[in-house]
Amino acid sequence: MFVKICANTNLEDVRLAAELGVDAVGFVFAPSKRRVTAEQVERMVQGLPPGLERVGVFDRKAPGEIASDVRRIGLTAAQLHGSFDVGLVRALDAEFGNELKIIQTVAYAVDAAGAAEQVDAEERFELTLESVFAESAVWAVLIDAAKAGSSGGLGVALDWARAAKLVGRATAGRATRPRVILAGGLRAENVAQAIAEFQPWGVDVASGVEAAAGKKDPERLRAFVAAVRGAEAERGDSERG
Repeated sequence: MFVKICANTNLEDVRLAAELGVDAVGFVFAPSKRRVTAEQVERMVQGLPPGLERVGVFDRKAPGEIASDVRRIGLTAAQLHGSFDVGLVRALDAEFGNELKIIQTVAYAVDAAGAAEQVDAEERFELTLESVFAESAVWAVLIDAAKAGSSGGLGVALDWARAAKLVGRATAGRATRPRVILAGGLRAENVAQAIAEFQPWGVDVASGVEAAAGKKDPERLRAFVAAVRGAEAERGDSERG
C-alpha cells in the first residue's frame, strides 16, 4: 500500500520517513501553518532515496509557477489542492508528461447542517470524482475531509464506509479502480479500520503523526507506518508504488 507522509517542514522528519520505507513525502506550498518555501525543500530532499516520491502540494498557483518549483526542487509529483481545474491539470501534463505524477485532491464535507445539505454535498462530491477519474492526466486522487470549506491538516476523519460507496458509484463500469489515496484524521489508532472500511490504494497522514504543527512525533510516525503495514498484511494487499 502506498504511504505518504505529508506537511514535512524539516530534514529530520523527512529522513525518518525515508528510513521507515514510506513511498512519498509531501511538502505544502499552499497557505498553511505548515507551509514551506522552495529553498527549504531543496535542503530537505538532498540525499533522499531515488524511489521516494517528492510531492509538492499546491493551491491556486499558475502552471508556470508550479513548473518552476517542480524543476528547481526535483519534485516527482504535484498534488493539486482545492477545486478541480482541468485546465491546470492538462497544462502540467503538457509540460511534463510522465515525468510528473499529478494527484488531485477531492474534498469530502463532514459538517453538513442537515440531511438535505448532506445529500447535496455528496452529489457534488460524486460528480467531482467522476470528472477527475475521467481525466487521464490525473495519476491519483486524494480524498480528504473538509470542514467549513477548508481541508488539509484538519485532523478530522470522514465517514469511510459512506465515502467508499460514493467512490464505488463514481468508478462503476471501469475495468480497474483508479488510484485513490485516503487522508483526513488518520492516525495509528484508526488507520487499520479506515483501510478495512474504505479499501484505499494508499493513505496520507500529516497532523495524525505530529507532536506539534509541522513537527512529527517519531514514535507516532513509526506506529502509523507499522499499523498500515499490519493492515496491509492482514488483507493480503502488497500493491505499492
